[in-house]
Amino acid sequence: MAKPGNEKKGAKVFKTKCSQCHTVESGGAHKQGPNLYGFWGRQSGQADGYSYSSANKKSGIMWGEDTLFDYLENPKKYIKDCMSVLGMVLRRDVLGLAGARIN
Repeated sequence: MAKPGNEKKGAKVFKTKCSQCHTVESGGAHKQGPNLYGFWGRQSGQADGYSYSSANKKSGIMWGEDTLFDYLENPKKYIKDCMSVLGMVLRRDVLGLAGARIN
């Protein structure tokens, strides 16, 4: 299990690396990526109103600590044909995001 993240650092990482494509507030709009409010514990590809890739919808991944870290480090390896352009988030950044806990 990963060590706890730093909420302040995670918020900064989200603002600089994630917010260009994602929103996090309840009822927030989808951008290039889906709104992430409530994603923790939700199955991948299930945010209403967002057009996910077929691979993402069929992955069956439940988002949590045990899945999110691997996905953020290499989205295209974790979900084949993934549309994400991430791949640049480092382990220390991921730990910070965990501290920020979206939702």
